[in-house]
Amino acid sequence: MRAGELAVDHPTVTADTSALDAARLLAEHRLLGLIVVDDRRRPKAVLPGSQLLGALIPQYVRDDPALARAYDEGHADRLCERLAGKRVADLLPANRTPPPVVDADATVMEIASVMAAARSPVVAVSGDPRSTDAPMIGAITVADLLTRVLPPA
Repeated sequence: MRAGELAVDHPTVTADTSALDAARLLAEHRLLGLIVVDDRRRPKAVLPGSQLLGALIPQYVRDDPALARAYDEGHADRLCERLAGKRVADLLPANRTPPPVVDADATVMEIASVMAAARSPVVAVSGDPRSTDAPMIGAITVADLLTRVLPPA
């Protein structure tokens, strides 16, 4: 089976999408990460849910996780306020690596290899088998890939 056959529609965001909207999209669709695309739907980055969560937590708590216990539920309920006024671009590291992209003809082993190397929960699938810089036609998640390769229970 090739990537083009495994690819499914996957919600995307742009660098200008509000961080709150990105968080809502992740939660609503129960995603592990979002693909950030440009205006031509070319993949530019992956925003893992863990990175978005990191933006909710003050730096001093990230530096010393034991301080998290000092937060009561009232404070925890207001964590997302830290995303107000931020865009997806604000959550992406400045030195980010290119997003994991495979072409539509990629094999299951190629897809798994790209995902593992990028440590990404999702890979974009390029619509042009000769290019990974073409608009994406869909995405493949780790769950999608495992569903394909796991033997029956």
